Amino acid sequence: MARKPRVEFEGAFYHVIARGNQRQDIFRNDKDRATYLERLEHYRKRYNFKLYAYVLMSNHVHLLIETQKIPLSKIMQGIQFTYTQYYNRRHRTVGHLFQGRYKAILCDRDSYLLELVRYIHLNPARLKRPKDPWKYPWSGQRAYLGQRTAVEIETKWVLGQFGRASAQARQAYRKFMEEGIGQGHIDQYYEVVD
Repeated sequence: MARKPRVEFEGAFYHVIARGNQRQDIFRNDKDRATYLERLEHYRKRYNFKLYAYVLMSNHVHLLIETQKIPLSKIMQGIQFTYTQYYNRRHRTVGHLFQGRYKAILCDRDSYLLELVRYIHLNPARLKRPKDPWKYPWSGQRAYLGQRTAVEIETKWVLGQFGRASAQARQAYRKFMEEGIGQGHIDQYYEVVD
């Protein structure tokens, strides 16, 4: 049976999850992670999409993307194809790195954006051996705290929900994040509706 086409339109807001084939690691070291982020930033500039959050885990990636004129399928094809080429060359492997088609959950930006940013950026705190999400270098979390990240993050709308003055907004954002630390896996952020 043929796959259903994705719902794609300008201004669509997606929670994207790309997993390693057979749950394998897609990043062996920091060089791999840095290269993935270079690819992500390259295509963000090239296709002019907005990125609100990202986190790289050992065997999967979460992205929170709002598309503009270029559809998500073309964006993800560019990122995943070129990263897989790099990975296979560097590690002398062949074949698929990612598990089938990435999962793209179409979301209502106004209803879910804050919660998804929090959920994605707190991923490192949900590991069996939790990592400090404020120090985790492979997420967009630091952009919301006024620090530099490898990929440009669209922080204005999210921080605007917490106040007009940037210092006040960042402080309120951090409190909001801290309140979510105890949350475990939330199924609703993975649900796809036809």
